[in-house]
Amino acid sequence: MNLFVNEVLVVVMVPEKNLEDVKEAIFASGGGKIGNYQNCSTTSKVEGTFMPNEKANPTVGKANKLEKVKEIRLEVICDVKYVKEVVKAIRKVHPYEEPAIDTIPLLDENSFK
Repeated sequence: MNLFVNEVLVVVMVPEKNLEDVKEAIFASGGGKIGNYQNCSTTSKVEGTFMPNEKANPTVGKANKLEKVKEIRLEVICDVKYVKEVVKAIRKVHPYEEPAIDTIPLLDENSFK
C-alpha cells in the first residue's frame, strides 16, 4: 500500500465571538479549499475544559481553577503546502495563549486498493 498525504484536516477550538476572524485568517492563508470550492469549513458546538497553572496568562479563567467554556470546533481541509502558514495565521488571530490546533493527515483514495 502506498500512502499519499496531500491534504490535512486542521481542527481548532475557537470562542464563538472569534470564529469569523479565525476562519478569515485560515482562508486568506490557503486553507479551506476543496477542488473548485473555497472558504469551506465545518463547525460544531463543543465544551472545552482546561486548568491554567500559575505561569499561564489565560484569556478566560484563573490559575489552578478548572474552567469549562463553550467553544466552536472549526474544521477545514488544507493542502499540505499551506499547513504551516494556516497554523501561523490561526495563532496570530486566536485569542487563546495556547490554542489547541490539530493537523490530521488525510489519505488520498489512491492509497487504497
